[in-house]
Amino acid sequence: FSQHCPFLMGPIECLADVVTPDTDIQVTLSIFELASAAGIPCEVDPALVTALAGNRTEGSSPEEDYKVSCLLLVFVAVSLPLMAADPASLYNPELDGYNNNLHCLAKAIVQVSAALFTVHNKNIETHLKEFLLVSLAL
Repeated sequence: FSQHCPFLMGPIECLADVVTPDTDIQVTLSIFELASAAGIPCEVDPALVTALAGNRTEGSSPEEDYKVSCLLLVFVAVSLPLMAADPASLYNPELDGYNNNLHCLAKAIVQVSAALFTVHNKNIETHLKEFLLVSLAL
């Protein structure tokens, strides 16, 4: 698409490149939504952020939702050794992957945690580093 409409894709790519962690969250999500619609990969999936933000538990405080998000990452970190020991976690050359789709887990962890901590307006990189520390400690 960039070759056919460079006048359209160029500004969108420039906008996506300008986004930093210090950029306002609403501005970032708007830029990522535009970039995603144009087919440009983004650090945070704006559709997932919107879905998670709209799916908050009624009656719970934002602090409780944040704690649940952190506990979800702890649960995943604790589950990693169990999933790795599963007999279905063997590489299958016919599928060019694992029978239980374990090869997709890293991407899923990054995307879901990025969306969760964007909803809570927290630093994604810090939480992913904590996730690695917890998962390596087990």
